[in-house]
Formats: sequence, C-alpha cells, structure tokens
Amino acid sequence: MRIIGNGFLARHLAPLAGSHQGVTVIAAGVSAAGDTPQRAFDREAALLFDVIHECEPGERLVFFSTASTGMYSIPGDEPGTEDGPVFPATAYGRHKFALEAVLAASGVDYLILRLGHVVGPHQPPHQLLPALARQVQAGEVRIYRNASRDLIDIRDVVTIVDALLAGAPERLVVNVASGVPVPVESIIDRVETLLGTAARHTYVDAPAAAQPVSTRRLRRLVPAVTGMGFGPGYYEGLLDRYLPYYAEGDLKLEATPG
Repeated sequence: MRIIGNGFLARHLAPLAGSHQGVTVIAAGVSAAGDTPQRAFDREAALLFDVIHECEPGERLVFFSTASTGMYSIPGDEPGTEDGPVFPATAYGRHKFALEAVLAASGVDYLILRLGHVVGPHQPPHQLLPALARQVQAGEVRIYRNASRDLIDIRDVVTIVDALLAGAPERLVVNVASGVPVPVESIIDRVETLLGTAARHTYVDAPAAAQPVSTRRLRRLVPAVTGMGFGPGYYEGLLDRYLPYYAEGDLKLEATPG
C-alpha cells in the first residue's frame, strides 16, 4: 500500500504500508473545517487529480472525506447515509463532496471514507481535542450552541481501514464514525474535569446541526465494529486516553497538516 502524506493520518496508517498491494491512500490534504484558505482546497484538489491520472488499471484509491456536520447537516434525527441526500453546510463539506464526485466520475476504483472527528496522539493543533484543551488551559472556551461532534479513536480507524481494504466492494463510500453525536458541552465538561480546571464558556449562536451519522454500512462490512465500544460512553474513554498528550507541561502538538 502506498501512503501519500506524512501527517497525523499517514503516520498512524504507516503500519499497514506492507499490506494491500495495489492500493494508494491519500492521507494528505485539508483537515480543518473552518477558516481554511482557498489555496489549501485547491492544493488538495490538484493532488487528487494528479493521483487519479497516475493510477494503474486495477489500482484502488482511498480518499478521506468527512462525516462532520459540514457534510451531514439536515435537521432532525434521521441518520446521514452514504447514499442518502447530502446538503453540505460549510465550504469544507462542499469541497470534500465535490472531490468525492470527481473521484466517482473518474472510472478509478475507489474507497471513500467519510470520517468522524478522529482523536489520537500527536494531532495537529487545529483539530478538536488539542484545540479544546488549549482553550480550557487558557481559561476561556468558545462553544457553538447546540453543536455536537462524533468522535472516533484513530486506533479504531486504522483497524477499520485495514478490514475494508481486505473485503469491501469496489467504488464504495463508507461512513467511519461511532454513530453517536456528543454535545460539545459534554466534551468540554470532561476536558475540564480531566485537567482539573474550569474555563469561562462563551456561547456563539449557530443553526442547529446535529444530524447523526449512519454506521449501518460500516457495521455490515466490518463486523468487528460491534466490539469497539461505540455508544454513549465511548467518547469519555477517548478523552481519558488521549487528553494527557495535550495537557499543560506535556504538550505534544504537531503542526504538520494531514
């Protein structure tokens, strides 16, 4: 397996590099949902076009998209599905959805993985957990009212990618998420508890966008998902495990994108 990129996802996927011959994984590109300059979107699009043109017959291309509210933003309790209606609510979501369409029209065999908010060690500082830890340590955290996030362990992501590449059908889109949206306030409360400090909460009004993510296809293709503990308490274990990487005095943030 050829891995393009050297950031957070690429480094955690590196143990799979000796497996899955004929697979190219694009583990580089835009990984920030907000305040992303257009040049970053253009750079990721150009990379995808180049890799599509390089693909040999029979080669499979893995592209990481998003299962965030930027992609699934229809109000209500109906989970967002891979084949259902999608109305991206942000420039980031629209960008990822457009690149999915480019890949689908290319004729190349692909596996598109719509990721939840991945959590793990050595994340870039703009991603959710290190950003929240930094804000709490600084004494003030900004919260979008009614916002939720679906968190998933990077270790589980790697296991899922390995399993999907071993048996998933061709030209497929799969949500890779826990399926449980967690209110951002609950995440912050846990961070504050673990850090032993309380920050001032500043609320920002925003349209409610807490559509859950369907994991039906994921569970059918990767039965091992049933043993990963996805459920209401899953996020607490993630924070307990990984927050020490971002605690004051042991800050291990890396600025490498990806």
